[in-house]
Order: sequence, then structure tokens, then C-alpha cells
Amino acid sequence: MGRPIESVLARLPQGVNDRIQRITRKSIEKALDVALLTFRDRQPAAPRSFDRSHKVFTALSGGVGGMFGFAGLAVELPITTTAILRSIAEIARSQGEDLRSPEAKLACLQVLALGGAAAGDDVGESGYFAVRAVFTKSISELADVLAGRTAVRQTAPALVDFVSRLAARFGVRVSEKVAVQAVPLIGALGGATINVLFTDHFQDMARGHFTVRRLERTYGAETVRIEYDALAAPAAPG
Repeated sequence: MGRPIESVLARLPQGVNDRIQRITRKSIEKALDVALLTFRDRQPAAPRSFDRSHKVFTALSGGVGGMFGFAGLAVELPITTTAILRSIAEIARSQGEDLRSPEAKLACLQVLALGGAAAGDDVGESGYFAVRAVFTKSISELADVLAGRTAVRQTAPALVDFVSRLAARFGVRVSEKVAVQAVPLIGALGGATINVLFTDHFQDMARGHFTVRRLERTYGAETVRIEYDALAAPAAPG
């Protein structure tokens, strides 16, 4: 499906891309509300169980959204994003994260900014740490606000910075998703399929992200980074 997807992406009017960004931002804001207000620390479920249940839910929302094409995105994307975030949170909890912590909740949202390991994807290899570095300052400031250590009047700038950075990166994935669902004859089936792939992608990113964070808590960030770079380096000849 590569060619029709690229063709649709290339032909999307600027107004459509702008609307995708607005819908993406609104979806992230709703997901942020969920992350900050409803996550609770509890015993994690079986990992594969919640993986499957969230995929089923996003498949249903994608199927419904796919029947309406781009017009359904404003309704479907916030639901899908929130379901993906809940799945990310379960993975985080299974890796020992305390979701009562504002920083851990924001780390869940940060997963939405992560790409994959494909060539040219800027989260591959050491780029993963570059993405984390981009969000470090805004996460730290926003976590302080949410923990009550910073004046309330500073909430807006910290929140705007975090959501803006997140929306810019997550919006790229959303544009690709919209392009797939816009291909003629795909409709509801395509919407369901792409949402399963969409969810699976972010579940994979979450497992990697929170595994690294768990190892950092055990061995220290510097040690993990050295080992990570060693694994990412090309194998020596012979």
C-alpha cells in the first residue's frame, strides 16, 4: 500500500494538515487529562491480556471512524489516543513505574513521540535518547507544577510547551494513519486494521521505553546509555 499512501500524503491540502494538527493537539490534551486524573496504582494485569483488549477496542473505534473517513477523525482520534495511552500505562506499571508520580504519567505520554527503528526514523538507535532529551525540561517543569512545588501560574507555559512538542511528533503518525484511511475502498476495515497496527506500534515503543527506564533505576542512567550505545554500534568486521 506504500504508493497510494505516499500519493495521498503528497496531495493532502495544507488546510487538511492544519486540521489534523488541531485534532491531534486536542486528542493529546484529552489524553493528558486521563493521564493526570484517572491513572491509579494497582496490581498490573497479565501483559498480553491488556495488549489484546486495547487492540480490540481501538480496532472498533477505527472501524467506526473509517466509515466516515476524515470527517470522523475528530471523534475517533481522541478515543483511540486515550485507549493507546491506557495500554501504555499498563505496560509502564508492569515495568515497575509508580503511576501516582506525575513524572511517570508524563513519561507515558512521551511514548506518543517515539517512532520506530526503521532507517531514517529519528528515534532509532541513539535518536531515542535525543527524543527524551527534547522533552526532559518540559516534563520536569510540568511534573513540578503537578506535584505542587511550583506556582500555579506557571502551569500554562509548561503545559503548552509539552503538548506542542508532543503534538508535532505524534501528528506525523496521525497524518500517515489518515492517509491510509483515505485510500478508496478501505473504509471501516482499513480503519480497524490501521488502528490495530497503530496500537501495536506504540505498545512496542512503550515496552522498550519503560524497560530502559527500569534498567536506569537499577543500574544508573549512564551505565545503561553506555550499554545501549554498545548494542547499537555496528558489529566489528569478523
